[in-house]
Amino acid sequence: MSLVELERPAAGLAVVTLNRPERLNALSFALAEELHATLALLEQDNEARVVVLTGAGRGFCAGLDLKDETQRSPTAAGLSGPAAGMRSQEYLASLVPRLQRLPQTVIAAVNGPAFGGGLALAAACDLRIAAASATFGVQFIKIGVSGCDIGISYTLPRLVGLSRATELITTARTFDAEEAVRIGLLTQVVPDAQLLVAARELAATLLAHSPFALAMTKQVLTANAAATSVDAAIALENRTQILAGSSSDFREASAAFREKRPPRWASPSPSTGES
Repeated sequence: MSLVELERPAAGLAVVTLNRPERLNALSFALAEELHATLALLEQDNEARVVVLTGAGRGFCAGLDLKDETQRSPTAAGLSGPAAGMRSQEYLASLVPRLQRLPQTVIAAVNGPAFGGGLALAAACDLRIAAASATFGVQFIKIGVSGCDIGISYTLPRLVGLSRATELITTARTFDAEEAVRIGLLTQVVPDAQLLVAARELAATLLAHSPFALAMTKQVLTANAAATSVDAAIALENRTQILAGSSSDFREASAAFREKRPPRWASPSPSTGES
């Protein structure tokens, strides 16, 4: 059985499902290995322009599986002690920048518990929606390690602010979907049965945009989240707009506007914008 399933239910859309429902999709090293492999495929996928990340069964991802008998990553082979631990730690944590580097816009569809590493994965996505029954928690400090793990000290403050992120990380308390949308972690909460429908509707909205424009928007937003100044942010925006203005997508968008019709995009690639 695959621990990560990749489906393509519509043109331009890929759905990635964590598939350990009996463990609420907790992160084992075997699951992490399959997720790395799936994301590597999507990095090179010029057809998919939006990715939905969700979990099978009752949970999104319950965090690190403390019962995982492997307890080390495939990259730690032949190592022991702190060296093996560091290599394994880096392997899990590198899922976050890998998600953020995807050329596609990634929607987290949170369908149940998103704790610890599960919350870290959701926070690394570009957009987050959740079922009404979803619950969240930064659980790391509860098991005797730092509350900051798998990128959460970087991503969470940028989503909910430093003060709220500090409170959530240090208390490790569980909070529900209504609070998550109120503090800005989520953009939408829907009835449980409507989660994937809502995710696909959001994906369809994004897929109606120019492929090149959508990809460039993610690149600029990701880069400018760490911009050193407004001048640096605007400089990247300016360069991107000039590049986008020379693309076939821009020419088609202009023609569609003049002719009062929907655009017919000719560029499937999220990385080039040209067919």
